Amino acid sequence: MRDIFTEIFENQPLDPTEAARRGVRTRLRKRFYDKATAADDGPNSYAVLLDGKKINTPARKPLAAPARALAQALAAEWNAQKDVIDPARMPLTRLANAAIDAVDARPAEVAAEVEKYLGSDLVFYRAEQPAGLVERQARHWDPVLAWARDALGARFVLAQGVMHVTQPAEAIAAARSAIPAEPGNMKDIWRLAAISSITSLTGSALLALALKHGVLGPDEVWAAAHVDEDWNAEQWGVDEEAVARRAARLVDFEAAARILRALDQSST
Repeated sequence: MRDIFTEIFENQPLDPTEAARRGVRTRLRKRFYDKATAADDGPNSYAVLLDGKKINTPARKPLAAPARALAQALAAEWNAQKDVIDPARMPLTRLANAAIDAVDARPAEVAAEVEKYLGSDLVFYRAEQPAGLVERQARHWDPVLAWARDALGARFVLAQGVMHVTQPAEAIAAARSAIPAEPGNMKDIWRLAAISSITSLTGSALLALALKHGVLGPDEVWAAAHVDEDWNAEQWGVDEEAVARRAARLVDFEAAARILRALDQSST
């Protein structure tokens, strides 16, 4: 099935709005299976099966999750495909492929990419005015900074405006310790994949870590990531293209949040 999964998941424009803007037509493969299921596949491993047969990622590694609920969710995503298989509607499978094919091979590098955000995190940069925006940023972001300070020992420096401020190396190192990156631990690998995705989608490693550690819920994190955007929309009106792009990103965010939740709830 190597050629099939390469064709389905590699080199596909996954943002429908962007694909339409660029005039890209995706060739979607017809559904070729009757039923997807999940099955035990060794200690802490649950495989996704199509018509009872194991399937592989594009890199020819078994598509298997470290928690039963995740494998079942992946199978449900495959069962939800109708006449064709649309990767844009399979965010969990795309993130699973990334965890298995990419993150597992270089967890330290992925963790380092997340760490880079700690030097210029979204929540550090505050507006000087108007007062309403200043208050809203503080309401959404201050609890995250307080948690980083009290739970992680990471004391970050705030800045007004967009001028870069250098963060203390000790603070970055303290927060870095909360990024999971244990080689060979597939639960950690999947958590790291989810955190990496959330970090890039929100522009904030601290928001991603706050979600992972249960400090904020998914809705709170998503709102915190869009404080400035929502404020501007209230003042100047909604940009429909921006709304569509945000909706596409939300699908991927929810998939990553679902992975973190499922792994926390798993007892195996």
